[in-house]
Amino acid sequence: MSDLSNIRNIGIIAHIDAGKTTTTERMLFYTGIIHKMGEVHDGNAVMDWMDQEKERGITITSAVTKCFWQNKQINIIDTPGHVDFTAEVERSLRVLDGAIGIFCAVGGVEPQSETVWHQADRYEVPRIAFINKMDRSGADFENVVDAIHERLTEFACPIQLPIGREDNLEGLIDIVSMKAYYYDQNTLGIDFKVTDIPENYAEKADDYRNKLLEIIAEYDEDLMEKYLDDEKISTEQVSAAIKKGVQKHQFIPILCGSSLKNIGTQKLLDAICDFLPSPLEVPPATGIQKKNKKEIEIKPDINGNFSAFVFKVQTDKYVGKLNYIRVYSGKIRKKDTIVNQSSEKKERIARILQIHSNKTKDIEELQAGDIAAVIGPKNIQTGDTITSIHHNILLSEISFPSTVIASAIEPKTKADKDTMEDALRKLQEEDPTFKVSIHKDTGQTLIAGMGELHLEVIVERLKREFNVQVNVGNPHVTYRETIKKEVIADAELIREMEGKGHFAIVKFKLSPLKKDEITEDQENIFVNSISENTIPKEYWNAIEKSALNACFDGPLMSSPIQRVKIELIDGKYNEIDSSETAFSIATSMALSKAFRSAEPLIMEPIMLVSIIAPENFVGDIIGDINSKRGKIEQIRASNKKQEIIAEIPMSELFGYATKLRSISQGRAGYTMEFLHYEIVPTNIQEKILKKVRGY
Repeated sequence: MSDLSNIRNIGIIAHIDAGKTTTTERMLFYTGIIHKMGEVHDGNAVMDWMDQEKERGITITSAVTKCFWQNKQINIIDTPGHVDFTAEVERSLRVLDGAIGIFCAVGGVEPQSETVWHQADRYEVPRIAFINKMDRSGADFENVVDAIHERLTEFACPIQLPIGREDNLEGLIDIVSMKAYYYDQNTLGIDFKVTDIPENYAEKADDYRNKLLEIIAEYDEDLMEKYLDDEKISTEQVSAAIKKGVQKHQFIPILCGSSLKNIGTQKLLDAICDFLPSPLEVPPATGIQKKNKKEIEIKPDINGNFSAFVFKVQTDKYVGKLNYIRVYSGKIRKKDTIVNQSSEKKERIARILQIHSNKTKDIEELQAGDIAAVIGPKNIQTGDTITSIHHNILLSEISFPSTVIASAIEPKTKADKDTMEDALRKLQEEDPTFKVSIHKDTGQTLIAGMGELHLEVIVERLKREFNVQVNVGNPHVTYRETIKKEVIADAELIREMEGKGHFAIVKFKLSPLKKDEITEDQENIFVNSISENTIPKEYWNAIEKSALNACFDGPLMSSPIQRVKIELIDGKYNEIDSSETAFSIATSMALSKAFRSAEPLIMEPIMLVSIIAPENFVGDIIGDINSKRGKIEQIRASNKKQEIIAEIPMSELFGYATKLRSISQGRAGYTMEFLHYEIVPTNIQEKILKKVRGY
């Protein structure tokens, strides 16, 4: 679509089971993309295309599709709601211009709802909210609205009200137009009638319209004048003010309905087109010019230089490697040559595919604002920037959380060894939060991820997609190491190897990073405090690379080292025998010595755990949390139950689902997400080391 103002790149984000996939299915049905509705509970939802998604009834990967409404092209990404697949949400938000936050009318603002909402805050994604499942027993519209205000944002207000609730849900009231909408279930909601607001809802609708006008008048001066002068405000003026507020992050409109019962989806599509921004209405993407390191704006100009961001990589057994991209500027056609600016390698575009869930359609070109997949480039990873040949810019990358658990894995037969290794490599390419490594002492292959479900899904994919039968060990925590004290260490390499002299002397100062120096995406800091007279510039990159590589292998458990500042403070070179290799080896020697003498410490992953339980079980649950070295952060009411929010070490949470069921007689549930790494107490460190060493 050449007119960028008619494109909407949106995502659907929510807690598991809030109805994301069902809502997307309805959107595809009403826009004519599919002619029969699929249901998650029947295992035939179009957007849940992996076998495991159909069996488990949850979305595991982000599915991409597009549809058309009001002459607008809507590119939709349906994201997972389970916290183990948070990377899918993270990389989707990176390329979206708007999002729909879906909330269950019974469950309200659930833990993962908060997580994905705050992820969207971080990427400054404009949003609308949709309270779904108004037909369910226990549905409470006002309660969910209050929870949104309390936990997510004060800038939200309903622009719709439900007519009826639970089994008596009939339709909705549009506060903007002040009309009622009734949906015909005999036609699956395709037919609906618009009437005046029923008398028994008139007063409530007036109250909500006044609330709406008060909020939007705060940021719209023209509307404020009319409101204060008691002038009539038209539907068009209210809509324009809502759009302005949404796009400036000053307002969140709240809609409602039931996707399963076909109530409210068309009005949701209207809201996407009316309120969420086009690529022209969001701030331009920013990039770094590689030559001068200056930040520049990348405007969505279809006639500009081509630039795109790779937000997902996937292996397809029929077409090979799919690279999902969001185009930020310019155009790209089949057979064009592009540059991967992250690796500085040229690649050729063989095919361009429009994706609809797991189905594909070949297209000739992409332009600014488009989301699609390209085939051909072999050496592309999630987070890479691809551009036209002379457009040397880098778009900002995505940072992903650290893995928290790992398991040993081996093929059941030796014949499957190569197949397993190839499959694991492909799965690691697809998922930035899935890591594969080889234990340096045992030689075992280790797989690491965000949780037990994450690794279960990986193992199932090995069996189903790659035909590899494997044995998997019990999961264990992925620890990190750090240092306690500042040390200075040096090393000199003055020797002959293979008939050639090698000379390098380096001196480093290592110190623990202070709290204000620790960032989410920076595990260690390297500082070069020497001049070219001490060591020539041509060796600096080799020293830095070797220093950071040394951090992958800690002295206590061979775990990665984090939160360390490594400062190069001195050194010597020899014009004849010095080389990059010599300085790399000397750096590795110096840091190995430094880490051992800096009083190394073990760090463990801490999880933020949210437990929802009836009040009479809260005392026992808190007691159990305390026994697990947990810290209670908050206890709050949650839909007639209590929500306990606590920080608990991951090592204490294996088998927690069974324990919690036992404590609560099966009436409590929990979710958890990675929070941060924390130094373990001394007595725990001794136990961990004893277990690892075997003595």
